[in-house]
Amino acid sequence: MSAEQTNTPLIDAQGLHTYYGESHILHGVDLTLMPGETLSLLGRNGMGKTTTLKSILGFVPPRHGEVFIKGVSAAKRRPWQLIRQGIGYVPEGRGIFPGISVREHLIMAARPNDRGESPWTLERVLDTFPRLGQRINHDGSFLSGGEQQMLSIGRALTTNPDLMILDEATEGLAPLIRDEIWKIIGEIKATGISTIIVDKNIDNLLKVAEKHLLLVKGEVVYSGDSQGLKDNPAILETHLGVA
Repeated sequence: MSAEQTNTPLIDAQGLHTYYGESHILHGVDLTLMPGETLSLLGRNGMGKTTTLKSILGFVPPRHGEVFIKGVSAAKRRPWQLIRQGIGYVPEGRGIFPGISVREHLIMAARPNDRGESPWTLERVLDTFPRLGQRINHDGSFLSGGEQQMLSIGRALTTNPDLMILDEATEGLAPLIRDEIWKIIGEIKATGISTIIVDKNIDNLLKVAEKHLLLVKGEVVYSGDSQGLKDNPAILETHLGVA
């Protein structure tokens, strides 16, 4: 039974304290994401956004606190086991492998859709990202930065996820490519896939995400909706320098 059918959170992270060695990075982070929701992680560089994602996915397990994915504890489970529960991960840096073609990237992690919905097949991904179709046999590492990000998103979609996690979704991309990526993120949201996004474009995050978590030095200083941030601009100005 799916999380949506039982009204169980897709992600329920409770009191996460995560360390790198003896460096205490996350200080009691709570995060809940329901089916169909989009959540942004906000914060300046080095405030714990990527560590939060890695704690959820098991790459850097929290020392204290617990993560539940679809109601099941993620403790002692490997990242690949968690991702197989229906998570599409687009990592910071894109994770494109040299010597592997665009086609191979898109089929290497593909999984069937068992939820009775229109599946994200190779053909559907190429329809969504026509640039990838034009470079289908090219080495993925030779693509432009924007094309590599499209490839990373497309690869995640072929796993037919319930949840997409995008770390630095448009970082370092040309303005036109950024606009294209945000359009695609909106289309993904419209299909009902839940999403957690890290990015620096506050305007687009406020448009696409219903919920926001603002981190400062590994602590949550704001958890709420877009209207709450719009009504309290001092929050963004103080912690992100956004007027």
